[in-house]
Amino acid sequence: MLIYTTRRVLFMIPLLLAISMIIFGLVQLQPGDFVDELRLGNPKMTAADAVRLRREFGLDQPWYVQYGKWLSKAAVLDFGISRANGYVSATEFVFNQRMGNTLLLSTTAFLLSILIGIPVGIYAAVKQYSVLDYVTTFLSFVGYSVPVFWLGIMMLILFSVTFKILPSGGIGSEGVTPYVESDARFTFTGTVQKIEARGGDGGQVITVSVYDPDKAIEVPKELVLSGNIQPAVAVGDLVSDGQSAGQTVTIVSWTLWALDRLKYLILPALALSIIQIAGWTRFMRASLLEVINQDFVRTARSKGLNERIVIYKHALRNALIPIVTLLGLSVPGLLNGAVLTETVFNWPGMGTALLDSVVQKDYNVAMVILMMLALATLASNLLTDLLYALVDPRIRYS
Repeated sequence: MLIYTTRRVLFMIPLLLAISMIIFGLVQLQPGDFVDELRLGNPKMTAADAVRLRREFGLDQPWYVQYGKWLSKAAVLDFGISRANGYVSATEFVFNQRMGNTLLLSTTAFLLSILIGIPVGIYAAVKQYSVLDYVTTFLSFVGYSVPVFWLGIMMLILFSVTFKILPSGGIGSEGVTPYVESDARFTFTGTVQKIEARGGDGGQVITVSVYDPDKAIEVPKELVLSGNIQPAVAVGDLVSDGQSAGQTVTIVSWTLWALDRLKYLILPALALSIIQIAGWTRFMRASLLEVINQDFVRTARSKGLNERIVIYKHALRNALIPIVTLLGLSVPGLLNGAVLTETVFNWPGMGTALLDSVVQKDYNVAMVILMMLALATLASNLLTDLLYALVDPRIRYS
């Protein structure tokens, strides 16, 4: 198993290189570049300025030369800066600001699809040719066929526009955070110079530069925050006497914040999970029906075992083996489906960041996200193969 895993991981390296070359080439085929976006936003920019910028950033070179320079930096996780998001690191922008939101949406949709699709598929297989079986089969075909963007728009029209019971987009209400102001307040006025961690209880020390009129100089003054209080200011902020210096999390504030997030999560999670629920229902039903008709199940029934024991102890355990394969393969589908879902519901995740980066010619962000999707696909395929060997003793990798 270890040799097989090592070989698969090593094989992923040239595969990732080939994928990165294809993705980079496709990105380069897009008409225009970020210099064109700058010219649209700055009418005073001349054609000579555009030529100079393209030469400075190497955009006038062949694509394979640009790819070589990009690859040399990407090898050390330097994907460049995001010009459309405040000139921050493209990697930091995706990881710190967008990836968590996408994982929240995808994980919620995945859990919903598993918790609903598999039990419904089991029940449909046990009650084969019943009314419920026909209904679930019909609904699963419909759910599997409906485009996620169309379903999202219909849900917005129904629940947000018509009934007005759920928000139409976004990730949370303005001003709702898990933090509340603490009792710690500044007793002086000045500019925050530094914020340092204090050893021991995990507290922090805020150093403020305060003007002393007697000495006519700036003197540092400190405010100590206890371990459970986070600073409510940043370095460079101007603070005043009586201003709140820290913020903390309480059970009530966190609960209100979580409920607010849940309100915004319901529609996109349902839209993304519908197609997955339909798929799990169909696959689980087909897998269980195949096992139920095998000889060992008929033998268990002939011994007089309870039907519940026959189904859930003998048949279901074997029927779940093929489902393990789909667990890993569903991860790329969820991440790719999140691109459309996040766009429809204006969910600030990697999907909306990918679309915005392509529209705004911010290709560094696009390359980070596309490479992450490629890596997630390869890793999920490897994980699927390893899990399949663990649950099925007939499979051995050597």
